[in-house]
Amino acid sequence: MNLFITGIGTNVGKTMVSAILVEALQADYWKPIQSGVVDGKDSDTVKLLISNTKTIFHPETYLLKEPLSPHFAAKLDGIEIELDKIQLPKTINHLIIEGAGGLLVPINDTQYVIDIAKQVDCEIVLVISSYLGCINHSLLSIDYLLRNQFKLKALVFNGEFEPEVKQAIVNYCPDTAIIDIPTLNMISKSQIGSVSAKISTHIAL
Repeated sequence: MNLFITGIGTNVGKTMVSAILVEALQADYWKPIQSGVVDGKDSDTVKLLISNTKTIFHPETYLLKEPLSPHFAAKLDGIEIELDKIQLPKTINHLIIEGAGGLLVPINDTQYVIDIAKQVDCEIVLVISSYLGCINHSLLSIDYLLRNQFKLKALVFNGEFEPEVKQAIVNYCPDTAIIDIPTLNMISKSQIGSVSAKISTHIAL
């Protein structure tokens, strides 16, 4: 089973959620496109946050220097991202695949991050955080996924939400699984382990 982790925008907690799911499932991890390697790689962050010894970290297909949209970062590096070159790693384990930014972040002139999920044929986990405008961003993301026949596996509510805000989002896709992640004041290996243990019984994957 392959899960593609995307979000309603940037900085909504995709890497933390990826670490939690990797630990909960003892899954492999793969980030096909990594922008901003000058600031470090998300795979290195996940490595520091998990405890299991089963997880394999598969190499990125594209490593881009600047922390920008992949299509822009690639242009500055003098390359063009080609979707056909992004091939699913060979593994018999579950695989957590982390996207870059939101669904419609461009990877080149005609294709977007979410097209990677279609390329490798996996289910979608949408990460949502609470901020003014998150309902609109969530519903636009969900609507795009449903209208384009993506397999929406779960919504992850990262942090605390007003009940009215959360319900407005859930109402749009009431049959989708919900995963609640508590607010973590300090993200650490022990906290990731604790949260992963709590949600493992709620993710029928």
